[in-house]
Amino acid sequence: MTRQKLFAAEGLTKVYTQGEVEVHALRGVDLDIWTGEVVVLLGPSGSGKSTLLNIAGGLDHATSGRLLFRDTDITALDDRGLTAYRRRHIGFVFQFYNLIPSLTARENVALVTEITDNPMSPEEALALVGLEQRMDHFPAQLSGGEQQRVAVARAIAKRPEVLLCDEPTGALDSVTGMRVIEALLGVNEQLGTTTLIITHNAAIQKLAHRVISFADGRVSGTVENERRQATDEITW
Repeated sequence: MTRQKLFAAEGLTKVYTQGEVEVHALRGVDLDIWTGEVVVLLGPSGSGKSTLLNIAGGLDHATSGRLLFRDTDITALDDRGLTAYRRRHIGFVFQFYNLIPSLTARENVALVTEITDNPMSPEEALALVGLEQRMDHFPAQLSGGEQQRVAVARAIAKRPEVLLCDEPTGALDSVTGMRVIEALLGVNEQLGTTTLIITHNAAIQKLAHRVISFADGRVSGTVENERRQATDEITW
């Protein structure tokens, strides 16, 4: 099967102004992301990883350059266009779960299914991440890893083409973090969701199709894994 290009960044830059100081978060990034792949983004804090993810997710505007999503230049969209793009195509998983404490796991996921065109049921989304038995529990009754898996279920319930994960295991220990990574990889395998994962955990890179390293706002290297390791083969 021929791979299709999902994202294409061309000379992408982002400059933030802090008082009289200009901070160059991205400095002319060129890269391609292909449909269905799992990509790990590595690099120190401030290297540009989260900025790239925020632009790809329609949460931030580029200063210059282009980022194409298929044939759509998302850097040319206005705020209304970006909202429609996010709602239709993108799922987000952040380091902190952002669940509503007064709602059950099922109800937290249902919030997303009510605002999208072709959602899966909350029950189906939670089953995909292994939480069939915890649907009616409130966040306070769930472990950190379970709460993060609810966040993954919420992100995938609208059947996004892209899952953008910014340090999804950053607040978790190794065992619960691995359960979250297994959930993300399972979604990629079962639904074909293109998945980008920012992490400081170098072990996770062995699970990806490709690893893209960042330094000083630029892509500093790309490695393709000829053989992806299974989650039970890695330690962190």
